[in-house]
Amino acid sequence: MFKGQIKLWQKSDIDGFFGLITNNLTNLLVMAGLLLGVGIPADITFGAILPAVGLSIFVSSLIYTVMAYQLAKQEKRNTVTALPSGTSVPHMFLIVFLIMGPVFRETGDPYLAWYAGLAWGFIEGVIELLGAIIGPKIRELLPRAAMLGSLAGASITFISMSPAMQVFDLPYIGFTSLIIILLGWFGKVKFPFHVPVGLVAILIGTILGWATGNMDLSTMLNSANNIQFALPSFSLSNIVSGFSDAAPFIATAIPLGIYNIFETIDNIESAEVAGDAYPTTVTMVADGAVSVLASLFGSPFPTAVFIGHAGWKEAGARIGYTWLTGLAVLLITWLGLISLLLNIIPLEAILPILIYIGLVIGAQAFQEVELKYAPAVILAIIPWLADWGVNMIQNVLSAAGTDAPTIGYEAIAAAGLPISGLIILGSGAIVTGMVWASILSFIIDQKFNLAAIGAVIGGVLSFFGIIHVESVGIGVGSEMALSYLLVSTILGVVNLMRKYNRMEE
Repeated sequence: MFKGQIKLWQKSDIDGFFGLITNNLTNLLVMAGLLLGVGIPADITFGAILPAVGLSIFVSSLIYTVMAYQLAKQEKRNTVTALPSGTSVPHMFLIVFLIMGPVFRETGDPYLAWYAGLAWGFIEGVIELLGAIIGPKIRELLPRAAMLGSLAGASITFISMSPAMQVFDLPYIGFTSLIIILLGWFGKVKFPFHVPVGLVAILIGTILGWATGNMDLSTMLNSANNIQFALPSFSLSNIVSGFSDAAPFIATAIPLGIYNIFETIDNIESAEVAGDAYPTTVTMVADGAVSVLASLFGSPFPTAVFIGHAGWKEAGARIGYTWLTGLAVLLITWLGLISLLLNIIPLEAILPILIYIGLVIGAQAFQEVELKYAPAVILAIIPWLADWGVNMIQNVLSAAGTDAPTIGYEAIAAAGLPISGLIILGSGAIVTGMVWASILSFIIDQKFNLAAIGAVIGGVLSFFGIIHVESVGIGVGSEMALSYLLVSTILGVVNLMRKYNRMEE
């Protein structure tokens, strides 16, 4: 019987803290680079947006800390792991490139571009809040293979593959840190003086980075000179001002809001499978409310429950790692320490932690479903591979000063890459993966009527451009909608034949 006190901090939280702070710091660095790259000046980026991002992550971490404490108290155990959270990564790119960048290029006014981003972020937060109404029912109806399989796709591609490429760009740092993490968290190897695995990996990677000349002292000193204290400020008028410029892009908030809804549902399911059952509605309300709060204080970027709960739990993270990460991010963003920290610690020393998280989440999808559903898990991963491939291709073409339409889809296809099919396959990957895996799970169970309904839902989502299409609108995905209708018809016929054969027997 449990007789102790619920602990808000345990020694095992140290590894979780290093992992989650790494994740958030990496996102903040990328975020700053994206904003500066499209023309948002440093005073807005570091003086207004990043402090607001820090505030939103801090508030999010407090909410999930309270939820974890309540769950631990209710179940009388100190093994509860709080939900990890931070800025939603896909939205960073989309908000900057699809909204703030175009508005700035059209108007030449960085403030209008910022305000447009705030308006868009506010709308998406509202969509997330509305999703809390239907979230529990969606989670109840979706097969576990669909939820965990789609999550596995995200973990293999964007959580593991992208960091892995950077890690092996400097393997003497990255690969060394990765092996230390694999030894500690998978091999259960204990390091001298009980130093946490994550800290050992980062320390050795940092030492190697400085010893080999990969880190530069003058760059670090320059970043120290640029430290400035900045607080976020509340302003509803900024959002109102941004609506006119954001209006042409508001429709894009719909699929991305849906993306966040499903991502949160997936991650709640992953947490429950790992042993921590959090209420769906409360979690989704928290997600949406903090996203709205972020926009009101100057951040256009919504927050989200992060992928990786099972990984943090396996690493020993409990309640403390979340609130400490939130506090650390708050101080780092308000004090302007982001560039300084990342000029002290090489990125290659901390990215292996994300590879570990990707491995755990990918494995969980196969370990926590019946073996017969393994094909459904793999099917859910395929759209993510396509989405990741499209992103890689577009980034390369952009670096070369061109894009796929300029080169021509037919010319690219003639070279052996049917990119138009790749785009259709990868657009809306998280939802597509769940639809496909649901259909296959129902087929495996011979519930052909439910599989047919799944295909109809896929057709409706396609018709409005939620999946398979890069833009939202009525009829934009009519070709795929028709394809789903044909699939649904076939499944319906099979279901009727099965019923008829049963009647004859």
